[in-house]
Amino acid sequence: MLMAHPAVLKDLVEQYETLCALHAENGSPAARRRMDDVAYTLCVSTGTRDVESALVAARHRLPGARPQDDSVLTAG
Repeated sequence: MLMAHPAVLKDLVEQYETLCALHAENGSPAARRRMDDVAYTLCVSTGTRDVESALVAARHRLPGARPQDDSVLTAG
């Protein structure tokens, strides 16, 4: 499977987090649609089926991630 470049993943994670905050604040349909689009792209880019798994997978690919540390997988 092809994996997205870490810079692309970082941008997608940042976009998703920003859109989550915008949607929480004003709940506009446009923000929700964009958030859904970014979530879908994250899932496709990481080979996952849900946004939570996609975020975990993306964060593990970012510079500075500790691949031996699976604590993020069991948190929550």
